[in-house]
Amino acid sequence: MPHSLILNLIPQSPIYPEFLTGRHYHALFLTLISSVDRTLGDYLHQSNAEKAFTLSPLQIQRNHKNHQHKHHSLQFCHQRPIPAGTPCWWRISLLDDNLFSKLTPLWLNLNPNHPWHLGSADLYITSIFGTPQSTQPWANACTYAQLYEQASDRDRTLHFTFATPVAFRQGGYDTILPTRECFFNSLLTRWNKYSGIEFTNTPIESIYPSFCNINTEVVSNYDSKFIGCVGEISYRILGDVEPSAIKQINALAEFALYAGVGRKTTMGMGMTRCLS
Repeated sequence: MPHSLILNLIPQSPIYPEFLTGRHYHALFLTLISSVDRTLGDYLHQSNAEKAFTLSPLQIQRNHKNHQHKHHSLQFCHQRPIPAGTPCWWRISLLDDNLFSKLTPLWLNLNPNHPWHLGSADLYITSIFGTPQSTQPWANACTYAQLYEQASDRDRTLHFTFATPVAFRQGGYDTILPTRECFFNSLLTRWNKYSGIEFTNTPIESIYPSFCNINTEVVSNYDSKFIGCVGEISYRILGDVEPSAIKQINALAEFALYAGVGRKTTMGMGMTRCLS
């Protein structure tokens, strides 16, 4: 069962831009894990395997009525410090129940006066959302079986937003173009690894990009420059495709919220969701 959790945070001192990077988000997550399960924290720190979690960059809480973000994008570069006392949120998605259950003690015994550290700043976690919120489209939870059962077997148009930069690995190099193979194979690999409902013969060759409004972004405060695309893209399923295959593709589309796509999803990149 995948979970998309929103942690609401308040920094007690300014968070400087050099700590608002993927490496530091990753370290904070491992600290949270280690606080309840030291061995698991050490394992995740050392493991190079496909990771069963994704992280977002830290976001400043905005009034949604006044801030309709272009492309539904999120802030992934901070040029200025986040002042003390600024309400922030941070998304953690967990792709397997094992990880979620290990972290349950953390959610249940949340102490809003316990400081966590992001660089030199102390943060308080004030609350956690684990279910859909009207003002927070990134919070959700659903079983893999539900994701599959609720997926349409008729809907042939899929519209996505890339909220943080997306890039894919192709034969040892990075590419920023979300071709159908890069995009859907990224989702399919993660789905087959964690869902327990294996999709075989998913007809990715029947998916065609039908609209895009994307642009390149360079994220320079990572260990090396990370180049990806943000914006919106639509794909259409064309030709004689079985309803069962259409259902698989729609399930993958909904799974994108949890899994992200492409590279560095455990450091804030590749955040993607399907817009209904």
